[in-house]
Amino acid sequence: MLAAPVFILSAARSGSTLLRVILGSHSQLYAPPELPLAHLEARAETRWIQTSLKALYLTKEELDHMLWDRVLADALARSGKPVIVVKTPSNVLLWARIADCWPDARFIFLLRHPAAVVASLRASWDPAWHPGSSGSLDEVFGNALRYMTRVEEARRALPGHTVRYEDLTAAPETVIGGLCSYLDLEFEPAMLDYGQFAEARFGVGLGDNSANIRSGRIQAATPPPRSGEISPELAEICATWDYREPGRVRSDS
Repeated sequence: MLAAPVFILSAARSGSTLLRVILGSHSQLYAPPELPLAHLEARAETRWIQTSLKALYLTKEELDHMLWDRVLADALARSGKPVIVVKTPSNVLLWARIADCWPDARFIFLLRHPAAVVASLRASWDPAWHPGSSGSLDEVFGNALRYMTRVEEARRALPGHTVRYEDLTAAPETVIGGLCSYLDLEFEPAMLDYGQFAEARFGVGLGDNSANIRSGRIQAATPPPRSGEISPELAEICATWDYREPGRVRSDS
């Protein structure tokens, strides 16, 4: 049902909420709050329904895809806009399924300095949303690395447009103008003043809910830590994404 949906693929704490509300402020783009597709699935557990699906030549995965498509298409129809922008960091873990579900999807790869991602994720870590988690540096790092690795996998496998969070906050008109060109849209300067639009919704569990994002103004990116030890894996991601390592690489990993 959806035609050429747009997906923002990023790790958590990479500025995806900011990018969502900016794009959603365009007259042609609807960017709803987060919807983790991994947690939206059809139930086909009994032998009877599995037999029926087999007779209909449908797999459980295809049934999930039909559900995803229907939910997002309905949300888009109610918005009154023609194009949807879907943003949820955990969706990057499903990038191959998303590309399979919507072969005409367009992808935006949002990068941020890996060390800044880890620092921001640890500072915002909420045990209520991570049951059984201690929020230790190793645990937060493992979570961030998992997401960043999948972002890079998607970048290598899919066509798309790459945006750096640091560039977005430093030169928003240039970056958003380039994104609009990628999406075959005219740049609308009012997008950068996203706070004036009522549909820029925020809330716990729906992405960044901080005072910075609620200010309605694009603010400078917080730089990565300047010192300390980083793992070889993080150093590798820094190199792959052309970011300078912020500290000394550990030799015991």
